[in-house]
Amino acid sequence: MAGLPTPSRSVLREASFLRLWAGATASGLATWAMPFILGLAVLDGAITPAVLGLVLATRTAGFLVAVPVGGVLADRYARRAVVLWAGLAAAVASPVLAAGLGGSVVVTAVAGAVVGAGQGACRPAFQALTAEVVEPELRQQANAAMTLAVRVTALAGPGLAAVLGTVLNARALMLGTGLLWLCAALVPPRGEPAPAAATGSAAGFVREFTEGVREARRHPWFLGGLAALTAVVATGYSATGVVLPMVSRDRYGTEAVLAIATTAYTAGALLGALVIARWRPRSQGWAALAALACYGFAPLSLWLPVPAALVVAAYVAAGAGIELFNVPWFTATQREVEPRLLARVSSLDFMVSYGLAPVGLALIAPAIDAFGSGPVLAFCTFACFLAPAAAALVPTARHFGRPRPARAGTGDRAPGRPGGERDARNH
Repeated sequence: MAGLPTPSRSVLREASFLRLWAGATASGLATWAMPFILGLAVLDGAITPAVLGLVLATRTAGFLVAVPVGGVLADRYARRAVVLWAGLAAAVASPVLAAGLGGSVVVTAVAGAVVGAGQGACRPAFQALTAEVVEPELRQQANAAMTLAVRVTALAGPGLAAVLGTVLNARALMLGTGLLWLCAALVPPRGEPAPAAATGSAAGFVREFTEGVREARRHPWFLGGLAALTAVVATGYSATGVVLPMVSRDRYGTEAVLAIATTAYTAGALLGALVIARWRPRSQGWAALAALACYGFAPLSLWLPVPAALVVAAYVAAGAGIELFNVPWFTATQREVEPRLLARVSSLDFMVSYGLAPVGLALIAPAIDAFGSGPVLAFCTFACFLAPAAAALVPTARHFGRPRPARAGTGDRAPGRPGGERDARNH
């Protein structure tokens, strides 16, 4: 299918976006390095495996609580201010966590929760801030660059921590994550000021978040896509986390398949992000949902007795597919959602899709014990294939919103709502 022309300009030449990208990258490095650093603390004897599990659990809890709170605050106040205070909170909590290693378990757990809260509050604020500092025709490039940063930091964070761990102890490395969070707080550019109507609002949190839910319900493509993404993450991701290690050991007799397939997934995601930075399919939503369905090849390769090379290929396809979905999805959300509600809708996205992932991880092992790995993997495979197909039937799913004619000189879709009032501001 023919794609739309791409803009001639590059978002990488925009100083404001580069500052935003640097801040998001710093937060990603700190986020991915933290579990590895805590693992080093276990090896050094500073904490026990039980404390490691507790801190990671409190960090996850802090993240999940802060995502909706951060969404409301980022719509009530300036998005840049939310990034600043969330990053500062994580920056202050990191040395507290470092000091608590080997000491008070309560202090360590609370500090881990604060770090997770800072991470969670940043997510919807960064998403909304991207829409403020990047011009509409460059947002797909910007979202692709942001997701590239996520994938690179997922590899670089633990790797950098491992290298530095040869000369520094876990406490010093944890202090380093505090510096990264400080960069995440201070480096991003100034966005737009807080809306005058929201700055002094006395409306309660529940009321404001519910307003974001109502906005999400106005977009059938968003609800259908979110349901499909949640189904794929809960089943396909769970199969990867729980079944892939078992298949690698029992079917192929080596842990190398696990390591190579996991790396292949990241490589595929990087490839997908590079492709979607330039590709503009005419039926954007259908193309994105078809790409999301490619995640089904991962559990399919674990279900069928295929050569190891096909497992690796399936994970390349799954990684590429998830980014070929993510980037248009984020871009469409920034384009279609009411600007003053964007952070709340983004927080709903993160909270539902990734917040329910632990449920799938918790249920898949008991399901395998009860029904066997074959039926469970078959269910995961069909869920990954059929959920995006069902979402493609939802009204407005074909274009992730109403189709719009190309704009003269850019070849991209006209931004915002009908009438163009959404992006009339000069960024």
